[in-house]
Amino acid sequence: MKTRKTPLQSVPKVGFVSLGCPKALVDSERILTQLRAEGYAVAPSYEDADLVVVNTCGFIDAAVEESLDAIGEALAENGRVIVTGCLGAREEQVRAAHPQVLAVTGPHQTEAVMAAVHEALPPRHDPFTSLVPPQGIKLTPAHYAYLKIAEGCNHRCTFCIIPGMRGDLVSRPAGEVLREAENLVAAGVKELLVISQDTSAYGVDLKYRTDFWGGRPVKTRLTELAQALGSLGAWVRLHYIYPYPHVAELMPLMAEGRILPYLDVPLQHASPAVLKAMRRPGGAESHLQTIAQWRAACPDLVIRSTFITGFPGETEADFELLLDFLRGARLDRVGCFTYSEVEGAAANALPNTVPAELREERKARLMALQAEISAAKLAEQVGRTIQVLVDEVDPSQDLAIGRSFRDAPEIDGMVFIEGAGQAVVGEFVTARVVASEEHDLVAELV
Repeated sequence: MKTRKTPLQSVPKVGFVSLGCPKALVDSERILTQLRAEGYAVAPSYEDADLVVVNTCGFIDAAVEESLDAIGEALAENGRVIVTGCLGAREEQVRAAHPQVLAVTGPHQTEAVMAAVHEALPPRHDPFTSLVPPQGIKLTPAHYAYLKIAEGCNHRCTFCIIPGMRGDLVSRPAGEVLREAENLVAAGVKELLVISQDTSAYGVDLKYRTDFWGGRPVKTRLTELAQALGSLGAWVRLHYIYPYPHVAELMPLMAEGRILPYLDVPLQHASPAVLKAMRRPGGAESHLQTIAQWRAACPDLVIRSTFITGFPGETEADFELLLDFLRGARLDRVGCFTYSEVEGAAANALPNTVPAELREERKARLMALQAEISAAKLAEQVGRTIQVLVDEVDPSQDLAIGRSFRDAPEIDGMVFIEGAGQAVVGEFVTARVVASEEHDLVAELV
């Protein structure tokens, strides 16, 4: 008599490697949720997996190299690999480097990934017999989650190839977003990080149509979405905000504490000439006016931004204008990248290439200036009592490490809280700031 395999023995296992930005992370979470819904187990290592899915990044050359290396490692350790994500949009490049991959799909193509998994590793049983948590499978810690509200982008910045990979803006209906947010908060999520490629354009493709949530109408538009999210009881943090005029509508929500007074605004430059070459609007003067208006309505507003040095045609005068803008804007958090020639980007054809050494030198000068600004801004926090969301606890040092409303996970600073060795990860504590550093704060438990 043949021995039947038990369900445990026959569960197909998929390994997963997730690279890239938070938008890619959300794609990974959706794929993992669907895998779990269909009865697949997620393997913790290459050797335990029946096949491996690699979600790639392809925005800049360094990310492409990292993605190709990750694919190569998965092939060497496991041998059966499905590729998805932004680099997957360049299938020829992937297959030229790794012709033995099983399948290649582009970004936000969960159905295509699942079809490839089904072909290589058929599901064990009917998906309706599996139990999946309503919040889905998450790759972030249990107490915070990224909430993606749209895919794609309508802009055509010359340095960016994202629209070619992810397409034009496609917003999720407000009711769908809010139901996902409700499930996350019900599962214990304390911070919702709202993301998309152009968050402030949310709903424009749907003509801001009215959707329904909990039997109530809600407009598919950022202001109304933020207001509804703010009613759920979790921190709400907004990323990738273009400085459109209607962003000013968010300031009262921030000033009232409905959502966090924090905006991630990727300005990229301040010189009108460079911004024009980038096909981006505005300049130092208009940006400074906008920031002043925002801060007048919400004095505690924290602004993070990113900039590019060494864009083709950037002169020393252009760069000095950028430095002057930073001195005037006094942004709280700043990231900087040197210009990178991305395959397929329109900027590659622009004249007056800036030498790589000068790109790096300008980046170093910008970050040195911003370090002074950041240190001065943080010094202003000393003596204040703040709410901190705990990310780590070290009982041996009687220390907790967390973040205030000023700090997004992984990209901003931390708050080191002395005397908080009994704190609980994922919970809020109240602390008094006693010292500041270049990027972080030191506090004591109240």
